[in-house]
Amino acid sequence: MRKFLISVFLLTALCACRPGSQGPVSGVSSAFVPPHPQDVVMYQVNPRNFAPEESFNAVKAHLDSIAELGTNVVWFMPIFEIGELKSVNSPYCVKDYRSVNPEFGTLDEFRSLVRECHSRDMAVIIDWVANHTSWDNPWIYEHPEWYTKGPDGEIISPEGTGWNDVADLDFDNPEMCAAMIDAMKFWVEEIGVDGFRCDAADFVPFEFWSSCVSSLRAVEGRSLLLLAEGQRKDHFQAGFDMNYAWQWLSALRRVYSRGRSAAPASSLFQVDSAEYAGIPEGRVKLRFTTNHDECAKMSPVQEFFGSEGSMAAFVATSFIHGGMLIYGSQEVGYPGAINFFNYTKVDWNANGDMYREYCRLAEIYSSSEAIRKGALQPWPDDDVLMFSKTAGDEEVLVVVNMRAAQESVEVPTGWAGRSCTDLMDGDKLSLPSTLDLMPFEYVILK
Repeated sequence: MRKFLISVFLLTALCACRPGSQGPVSGVSSAFVPPHPQDVVMYQVNPRNFAPEESFNAVKAHLDSIAELGTNVVWFMPIFEIGELKSVNSPYCVKDYRSVNPEFGTLDEFRSLVRECHSRDMAVIIDWVANHTSWDNPWIYEHPEWYTKGPDGEIISPEGTGWNDVADLDFDNPEMCAAMIDAMKFWVEEIGVDGFRCDAADFVPFEFWSSCVSSLRAVEGRSLLLLAEGQRKDHFQAGFDMNYAWQWLSALRRVYSRGRSAAPASSLFQVDSAEYAGIPEGRVKLRFTTNHDECAKMSPVQEFFGSEGSMAAFVATSFIHGGMLIYGSQEVGYPGAINFFNYTKVDWNANGDMYREYCRLAEIYSSSEAIRKGALQPWPDDDVLMFSKTAGDEEVLVVVNMRAAQESVEVPTGWAGRSCTDLMDGDKLSLPSTLDLMPFEYVILK
């Protein structure tokens, strides 16, 4: 292992000395700094939700609407050229780590899109597929030794996944690791991206991620945001800022289960505590009610009992800890599943009230240090998720009815009779001892 790490660092250093790589090229905003992980309001862009072709330009035309949601990080799903051999048209089947899918546009158009995001104070991260490549990626022909082989000596797909359209990379090969890191640096130094969402991160060894993150953070003049699609806690030891909160999503679904099988709302507190146990201060579990994988099965409107239920789920998910994610199409209540292997037409003008509700929630979230970073005090109840958060002199009480029925809940000790502001509408009120909540109603009080 020591030889492996030394080899990776040496090869990375050599690759970093390639001509033209000593600094950002003209037009790249090297000074742009992404937000702290606890302040992230992330918007996920699936280019295939925006246009059947020239998607980069279609997204650019939509940036003001994305920014109005309070977005400070835009995550682009894989934008790379897609392989054709054994292909199912998945964007996670990468033919070339340094080129873009012509379906979406050109490299210069994407570079321009990054600059436009920066001009609206939004950082850009791109999906990085480290675990595997397409079967017609040039690495297959030029460096077959960079891939995992089966007993017969033939290159294999990632074992146990069913991902037969891709070939598994061998992270015991230091030359491959160095080439991978060098390709990632290309997007930082020459295109201006501000970090990566690293796909299938749990499949990739800790040793690679550790050396990779160290190399990326050493890029002069750049501050990066790094998200691992995984739940191993050693991702944070490797240097990632955020990873996934799959346990939370599973627990949320149990709370929303129909009938008597539904779990108590208070069970979410145990999961929240378990996910954050042992995580370094300031690092974040990215919570979400949907993303491209989940929306491929059904939309949040379908899954969480309609529009009201999906909004309650979003508040419960986003406000308990830092880190907010909105999947493009979620904010307009797209009613069905979205297969991200193909173009899906989304009506971006649908459900204006829902869009404005997401805008208001993101505004409240971003303006409240207590909500993003405050100390959490849970107030357990079977049907209502209720917690307070405190940072300095700011105290916020969040109350979310998790049921499709009216519920009443006693407010926490010390809150009854207090003068509060309803952060959703700005109204002042004296808090009663009991709150009567409509189905899936939520209240955010300061």
